[in-house]
Order: sequence, then C-alpha cells, then structure tokens
Amino acid sequence: MAAALLTSNAAGLELAHPLRELEAQGYARLGRILTGEATVKLRAAAEDLLLGRCRYPEMFFQLDAPTGRYGDVVFDTGYVGPRLDYRKVEKLELEPRFRALIENPLFARIAHARIGPEVSIYRAVLWVKSAGGGTELPWHQDGGRFWGLDRDPTTQVWVALDDAPVEAGCVEVLPGSHRRGLETPFGGQLSAAALDREQANARALPLPCEAGEALLLHNFTWHRSGLNRSGVIRRAVGICFMDAATRCTRKKRAPRQFVRVFEAAARPG
Repeated sequence: MAAALLTSNAAGLELAHPLRELEAQGYARLGRILTGEATVKLRAAAEDLLLGRCRYPEMFFQLDAPTGRYGDVVFDTGYVGPRLDYRKVEKLELEPRFRALIENPLFARIAHARIGPEVSIYRAVLWVKSAGGGTELPWHQDGGRFWGLDRDPTTQVWVALDDAPVEAGCVEVLPGSHRRGLETPFGGQLSAAALDREQANARALPLPCEAGEALLLHNFTWHRSGLNRSGVIRRAVGICFMDAATRCTRKKRAPRQFVRVFEAAARPG
C-alpha cells in the first residue's frame, strides 16, 4: 500500500509553514495527505480490527462509556468480541496497513525535523466515535506524570479516516495554549478552574476534517472532542512521535518498551 498511500501534494509537502504554525498555535493543518484508495484500505483495516477479522493479542481495546460520559469509561475491559463501539484501539503498529501509515515519508520528515534522527512512538491509536454517539473526550493535555515518561513528547499527528465534521465530534483546540506548558505536573484532564480562567469553552476552535486529511498537534495544546451526533461512525488515527531515547518511568509494572520507527529509511543503500 505504501506506493499509493500519499497524495502527490503530500509526498512533497513543504513543511516550513505547518511547523511554524505548530510552534505558534499548537496545531497545524496538513491538508489531504491520503489518496482515496489508501483511505478506503485503512477504513477496511479499522473495521477488520473492530470486528475481530484481524486479531493481535497485544493490542489494547477500550469500549465506549455506555452513557457517553468520559467519567463512566471502564478502563480494563479489553477486547470483548466483534463490536463497532470500541472507543479506541492501541498498538496499531502491529497491523501492516497501519504500520505503513505510521512510517510514511511525510511523517518521517516531520518527525526528524521536530525530534531528530532517532524516533520512536509513544502510541499509535485508532480513535472511534461510534454511530451511536461514542464518548466525549474532555479538555486535556497529553503529557506529564500521567504519561509516565522521563521527558514529554511534543509531536502528534491525527489522520481522519472518515469525514469528521463538527457534528461528528471533531477535534477542538484552544490555540496557543501549549505555550504555557503543562497546567499541572501530572498532566491529563484539565480542571474546571483552569477552563474557567482561560474561557476555554468560549474560545474553543473546532477543526473539522474530511477523510484523508491530517492535523499536527502539540502534546501540550488543550484539546477535546464531543459526542458524534452525525449518525455515522467516525474513525481517525493518532500517532505520537518522540525521541527514541525516551524511557518509561512507571514502577508498579515493568517499564514499557517503545517501538522505533523510520529505521529502514535511515539505513544506507
């Protein structure tokens, strides 16, 4: 699939402007990066995972909250059979079609420009808003002790596999919020007091996307997504790139080992 993965515009995309936008605003639009054929194949790959036609025991599955409220998510259910109402599926790097997306040449150029020559991924996630509504995702930041790392990543790519209009629960951001760093050392969900102070709900900027479009997000950018009210499933892929020297700091279980990417492309001839 690699040869037909990127559109001709994306393959040679000039990165200076989106990388400046990422630094200035905490997000940037990359436009449509996937060909129509690649988008269809990745949607099929997503359905294969959700419906159990492809199984990878190491993948992590999480169901939607039955109420649609994030606070009601049950975090340890895992895979419970073929369903379209999983909220997310992690470790997409195990599936070859998604691995090709993760390691495409555009993402390699972005990661090397932002991070350096040695790159790994913290996670690669299929995000799902089911046709029944999915689960809201409150305002949060992706970093801090909540993530259990010795340094905070700053580079994420979000790719729409289906149209993601406002009514389908598109990504919403608070522009420039990354420049203040983490709201708390723990990271994760933001407090009501912080949201009120920054008038986050009033200043939220929706980022609707069409299938095949991609966004760059800084990990510290305040972001959220609402319920899917479109009546149609909305799927997207989120990939967090980081310095390959990053280490897991958790103590209660064995430290996580992270997958290096772009190594084949970096090897000479």
